[in-house]
Amino acid sequence: MEQSTGDRYDFKTVEAKWQQQWAHTKPYKVSSEPGRKKYYVLEMFPYPSGRIHMGHVRNYSIGDVIARYQRMRGYNVIHPMGWDAFGLPAENAALKRGIHPAAWTYDNIDYMRDQLKAMGLSYDWDRELATCDPQYYRWEQLIFQKMMEKGLVYRKKTTVNWCDSCETVLAREQVIDGCCWRCDQQVVPRTMHGWFFKITAYADELLDDLDKLTGWPEKVVTMQRNWIGKSEGLACDFPVEGRDTGITIFTTRPDTIFGVTFMSLAVEHPLIEELIAGTEHEQPVRDFIAAALLEKQRKAVDEEPEKHGIFTGAYCINPFNNERIPIFAANFVLMEYGTGAVMAVPAHDQRDYEFARKYELTIKTVIQPAGPETVDPHPDEAFVEPGVLVDSGNFTGMDSAAAGKAIIEHAAREGFGRAHITYRLRDWGVSRQRYWGAPIPVIHCDRCGIVGVPEKELPVVLPGTDSPDGSHAPLHQQEEFIRTSCPACGGPARRETDTMDTFVESSWYFARYTSPDCRTAPIDKDEARYWLPVDQYIGGVEHAILHLLYSRFFTKVLRDLGYLDIDEPFRNLLTQGMVIKDGAKMSKSKGNVVDPNDLINKYGTDTVRLFSLFAAPPERDLEWNAQGVDGASRFLNKVHRLIHAHKQCFSGNGPAAAQLDESSRLLHRKTHQTISKVTDDIESSFHFNTAISAVMELVNLASSMPGENRKIDPAIMRECLETVILLLFPMVPHFCEEMWQVTGHESTLDNAQWPVCDAKAVAEDAVTVIVQVNGKVRARLEVPAAIDDDELRKLASGDERVIKFTDGKEPKKIIVVPKKLVNIVI
Repeated sequence: MEQSTGDRYDFKTVEAKWQQQWAHTKPYKVSSEPGRKKYYVLEMFPYPSGRIHMGHVRNYSIGDVIARYQRMRGYNVIHPMGWDAFGLPAENAALKRGIHPAAWTYDNIDYMRDQLKAMGLSYDWDRELATCDPQYYRWEQLIFQKMMEKGLVYRKKTTVNWCDSCETVLAREQVIDGCCWRCDQQVVPRTMHGWFFKITAYADELLDDLDKLTGWPEKVVTMQRNWIGKSEGLACDFPVEGRDTGITIFTTRPDTIFGVTFMSLAVEHPLIEELIAGTEHEQPVRDFIAAALLEKQRKAVDEEPEKHGIFTGAYCINPFNNERIPIFAANFVLMEYGTGAVMAVPAHDQRDYEFARKYELTIKTVIQPAGPETVDPHPDEAFVEPGVLVDSGNFTGMDSAAAGKAIIEHAAREGFGRAHITYRLRDWGVSRQRYWGAPIPVIHCDRCGIVGVPEKELPVVLPGTDSPDGSHAPLHQQEEFIRTSCPACGGPARRETDTMDTFVESSWYFARYTSPDCRTAPIDKDEARYWLPVDQYIGGVEHAILHLLYSRFFTKVLRDLGYLDIDEPFRNLLTQGMVIKDGAKMSKSKGNVVDPNDLINKYGTDTVRLFSLFAAPPERDLEWNAQGVDGASRFLNKVHRLIHAHKQCFSGNGPAAAQLDESSRLLHRKTHQTISKVTDDIESSFHFNTAISAVMELVNLASSMPGENRKIDPAIMRECLETVILLLFPMVPHFCEEMWQVTGHESTLDNAQWPVCDAKAVAEDAVTVIVQVNGKVRARLEVPAAIDDDELRKLASGDERVIKFTDGKEPKKIIVVPKKLVNIVI
């Protein structure tokens, strides 16, 4: 192949040349090799939105450096790529453009695939998958059925966003200021059936196994731990006055139970209907509930509403002291957490306190601080700390911890309470009432009930995907799709019209990559056993909870279904920072987007990769800097010129001279110091920025060497420049492959080994030590590198330049920083 010349680095020709060769030779195609150590590196796969952005460039460059580095270290590296292709954005974009979501999605995939190949990423493209491919989601549908057989899938009623005008369910993202995104009509809550995965069955294991994730950022582990939210406490039944029913509550503060002064129910709590029916409170409570549900639809998930409530007219009885407790419907109680009922202790819970003050309810103190200090009988805020119980019957005088245990034991003995563990984690609602998703493989028969689609009939394919003009209305509007026959009795039946949450597809794709062509099961167990778990997973911290939690859950389910042998999917996790411009994350809405295509056309792929790796450590946000891209380009051209200037060094392979001159020794030492530094930076923290900086220092030294009195041994210069090429190869592969060829190598770098540091070469013969007197620099000493501290003290104290400033005085102390500094204090 034609080589680049020394005049300039022609990145367009070079990058096209090597991309063509990689496409032809497929050097990154891998297969399992039992007995050979493997390494699985994976970046979170993209949604095919149409084109990559700078966040993609950074994310995928990081992953590619790791993949190429591990190959050079001798690992059998799997580095796959695919497409998280289902979802609402494609459906919206297709509706807007009047085309089918499949056409929109596959066109985007084709375009983005070309972009990724233009980045020189070392993917095994033979493992490519798209989650909208029926050959992918057929196995997802099978997994759904296997989970249903094990009791891990169930159907229940749930509240959804409904648009009367469009006659469809809307995702939360489709509700804008309480209105439908399409017709701008008011959205209302509606109760419908939905499908759920029983993730709570794995709550304890998901929590306990967080301790195994030593390669994950502690921040992410903490976020998952809090999301699962294990709580231990008291479950207690409060009988409803005048009725044969009760309200079950759960509290982590049983020590405060004598301070309950009202009961708060979620507005969706089924008991409310019974309590208000036929009473004067019925209509006001109904109106309040309707308004609260509308407010809930409009607010973000994590947005705290202003606290409102309404008295239902009913009372319950505190079983510990037989006090009557008024029952309120309250907008701040969540039906999906706990029991949907909260015993309110306003003296010792700030939220309850604010509600009680607003509605002029009783505030009863039952906990006092331990010690002489007491709580004001009319406090300005709740006392939420543990302490000593007061006004608490037989438990008065006990400290909170002991009282909590005793109160639980008492409730259990009396039969109205028990020790209980609860979780913040709730079962995963996977139903989506949209078109562009994997159909749920279930049939409804009036005679047989819910029946799974037989495995031989999978996949249940989305209707219309085989034609660009095919219908892509929500499935519940497609009668031809709905009508079917029952596989059990043969009678008329109806297909399920919900599709699966797109998080389902992304919860197991990493396992499918190990055997994407398997036609007999979701995963080839032998392949999965060799490749899994993923050794290094890379993606944004915004996925810290849902995607990562669901993937962990799915891994455990697939293990229990017999498809996998592992407990956790990702051994190590790197959460890279965002790309920032003008103080904000790059986004079209902010008008601060930099198109990677423009940069690649101007500077070349390798320059863009180098900048994204050099500008910041991967876990930190990267601040966009146009001058930084120019700097990366100048550096590559500098290396290009340096290598061409020393091509004669590569004409022979003779060894270095037995006795090296000072300059050659210096360059030899710096070369191996750089190998050590770059290796440590990649191995310990993926700090590619400091690794690149170390290579830049070596290049600067090599560039300064040629001169009248600094003739460098050709073998030493050859070693230096080959090392530069090898160390930079994971970062800038096109450039380095070209330079490797320029220097006369016939093999490619894909088969090269990572350079090894020579410990003897790194050891310095001498070091420069600064000598201070009372903190001021007075001398610099060239001393043997192996000098000990006592000898260094003697040399520094006896130096003529130092003696002038000590004036014969006895030092108070002599501070030594080994091999760097001596400070004499007089």
